Amino acid sequence: MDKTRLDKWLWAARFYKTRSLAVDEINKGRVLVNGQTSKPARDIQVGDEISITKQPPATVVIVQAISAVRGPATVARTLYNETPESIHARESAAEQRRLAPEPALSIHAGRPTKRDRRSIDRLKHDDY
Repeated sequence: MDKTRLDKWLWAARFYKTRSLAVDEINKGRVLVNGQTSKPARDIQVGDEISITKQPPATVVIVQAISAVRGPATVARTLYNETPESIHARESAAEQRRLAPEPALSIHAGRPTKRDRRSIDRLKHDDY
């Protein structure tokens, strides 16, 4: 087997839990093959570059093997190699998230009380 459908390969490589999720993401344009949008039925082959955007830094992988069956994660990992640029971008984004300040720390008084919410609503409705 030297070619398979893109949605089947993404499912077999364990990027998506179901084929229908893979199809939805492909149709939304979040999966690129060789830098171009594609359809779920597109045939992919060894050497194709696939860019998968689940979180802000896209994961870019090179297809190393073809499989249309979903197997264990250790086997699925052998179907592709992630590019060094993608690994670096993913690691730097994780580091930035780790070093980013917690948004809840900027709230000194906590959540608004019922009384506070009513006064906020009054202020909002008085403007109209």
